[in-house]
Amino acid sequence: MRPLPGMVSLNASGSKDKKKSTPTKASDVKRTRRDRHELENIIFKLFERQPNWSLKQLVLETDQPEQFMKEILNDLCVYNKRGPNQGTHELKLEYKKSTEPAGTPP
Repeated sequence: MRPLPGMVSLNASGSKDKKKSTPTKASDVKRTRRDRHELENIIFKLFERQPNWSLKQLVLETDQPEQFMKEILNDLCVYNKRGPNQGTHELKLEYKKSTEPAGTPP
């Protein structure tokens, strides 16, 4: 079906289709995995800076593949499903540094 002479087509330039077919996102770039022990140390340092992190923030900070980050976070962190920190990860209690001085009786 062709438009009649003098009628303007809704998609005359076709520029919208071209934009969709050429992805230029930074997330399409392949990330290389670091050594697991090295990445755990980096994550611990990040959690010293800030107690709660979203998965996207951690992926950007560490420049690691999202799936690899999920595996490590499942071992080291608790995912907050509710509350004020909803959608973020925080370290499990056994990995958090204690704020009490060691050696003082209770």
